[in-house]
Amino acid sequence: MSQQAPLDPLFLTFQEALTGRYSIDRELGRGGMGIVYLAREVHLDRPVAIKLLPPERAALRQRFLREARLAAKLSHPNIIPIHAVDDIGGFVFYVMAFIDGITLAERVRTRGPLPASEGARVLREAAWALAHAHAQGLVHRDVKPDNILLEAGSGRALVADFGIAAVAEDAGGTVVAGTPEFMSPEQALGKPLDARSDLYSLGATAYFAFSGRLPYEGATATEILARHVTAPPPSLSMLGLPVPRKLALLVDRCLAKEPDHRPASATALAEQLGVALEQRRELPAALRAFVKRSGRIDGGGTLLYGFGLLSGAITMSHYLGTLWAYGTLIVGVTAVPYGYLTVVARRLMRQGFTHQDLSPAFQGEIDQAREERSVGKAGGPGPLETILRRLAKAGAAVWAMATVGIFGMLIPGTPRWLMGLQGIMGISWSLAAMTTSASTLGYVALVQGRRDVDTEFWARVWMGKLGRGVFGLARRLVSRKAIGTAMTHRATELALGMAAEQLFEGLPKETRRSLGDLPATLRRLQVDAQTLRGHLDTLQEALNDAGDAASTDGYAEVRLHRDALKGQLEDAVGALETIRLNLLRLHAGTASVEGLTTHIELAAEVSAGVARLVNAHADIERALQAPRSTPTPA
Repeated sequence: MSQQAPLDPLFLTFQEALTGRYSIDRELGRGGMGIVYLAREVHLDRPVAIKLLPPERAALRQRFLREARLAAKLSHPNIIPIHAVDDIGGFVFYVMAFIDGITLAERVRTRGPLPASEGARVLREAAWALAHAHAQGLVHRDVKPDNILLEAGSGRALVADFGIAAVAEDAGGTVVAGTPEFMSPEQALGKPLDARSDLYSLGATAYFAFSGRLPYEGATATEILARHVTAPPPSLSMLGLPVPRKLALLVDRCLAKEPDHRPASATALAEQLGVALEQRRELPAALRAFVKRSGRIDGGGTLLYGFGLLSGAITMSHYLGTLWAYGTLIVGVTAVPYGYLTVVARRLMRQGFTHQDLSPAFQGEIDQAREERSVGKAGGPGPLETILRRLAKAGAAVWAMATVGIFGMLIPGTPRWLMGLQGIMGISWSLAAMTTSASTLGYVALVQGRRDVDTEFWARVWMGKLGRGVFGLARRLVSRKAIGTAMTHRATELALGMAAEQLFEGLPKETRRSLGDLPATLRRLQVDAQTLRGHLDTLQEALNDAGDAASTDGYAEVRLHRDALKGQLEDAVGALETIRLNLLRLHAGTASVEGLTTHIELAAEVSAGVARLVNAHADIERALQAPRSTPTPA
């Protein structure tokens, strides 16, 4: 730095003009509209970055000053603040805060594409910054990875270089400014711009951040711009990347050629990115291991287990009779798996997890598998799959009839001629069992290529009555002191409900009895909140897909229902929070059982309101089909 600086006449003359105010350290970078230097502000003794308009571009002096002063009015946590705009000794420049960090472009080039969760967060913060600028009437016009800075330590994303931004109503000038690789089609054609042009550039930035590739490449800037205008939009969702499908489709929407097909605003984009970020919360390793392995009786263990049961049944049948054989099978099929699942649930509870943690864990695994399968060819059932399904059903019917016949032969007084059919019944039973097993295994293997059948099955097992019963038994086998505290990223309703249940368990037995079945109320509120959240996500996604049409009368009922769901969700979460706080007061001796009983009754009213909204949701979903399927008039 010290050896190169004297060789740059511009560096020396600029430093001389700033003597006493700023001490320039080194050059940080150059762009089409300026040179950026790292310096120290002498009076305040702080590091700053100074962007200088190159002298050869003096013709743009007034525009540079005007747009820098407009940018200086922006005040947002995700926008690099401008401290001063000045003209000294013929040099036109502005001074901004120096942020210790690297650009998004440097981050991707040195460490590879961003993980889905980190990328969604960075893009959401950039969208917040753009939303603030757009509200002030500014269009950035040069959104790109080099203009998004990632702060060291915090990872906060800050958008830089609003220096070439223009007031929205004046954005349609003849000068095409920006970076070709990230420029919107309308900007490349020199057309009037609005905020949606920045959303296209942010979509191109997201494409680069998630894939490490540019959306369009070419030998010259003109070739790249032509591809932005004429080539089919690049699809992030078709690259086979570990990016959630909804997030990839959101990036694809930003890259739409027509501005009307992009998200309606930067604010709307930030909200959708927030939903994607919320849905991709990282699960703890213990839950991931449970969902993938320990919570299942599968693989080689299933084969050994089944072989052992069958061998035992055959042996018992040979020496002790058919009744003993069936008794062995019934006990083996019920008691042994139930015991195994209880041991697994007990181990999970010792690590601090509860039954409520399983639903988002299984759903996350199913969603991830669906995203991975969507990369390949998606198709419906094939002919072989249909044949195997029918064979399995026919085999199961024959097996059931043979089983009934075999049991019927055990009834005293059975005619001798019917007893003579025992061999035929046994052969039919064996053939039907083999046919059903083989056909079912083949059918499931084919379906598994389209859906994660295994995970869906175990999700139903654990989230149903069997799973709740297993965790109930495991809770009795684990002392309260042995239950750990899991540092999981739970949804608000789950965290509140679990905290309230723990407080309830800590009350004296007489107090718990006087509060009735409070845990059931808490669990019902948690289920209500999760149901509302799922319906809310569905409606919000439909409105996002509708774009500008979502604000028309055709979607008025949908918007009203969405707002009702939001309000009811707040009520459900608020009821959980109120019960938790009153349980805390009860522990502290500052509340009464009677007061808490009143809040429990209010919670029941909230739950009844949820039931009414859920019943209405099916009608709203049917109403959604009309505006979504009706062609938009030209």
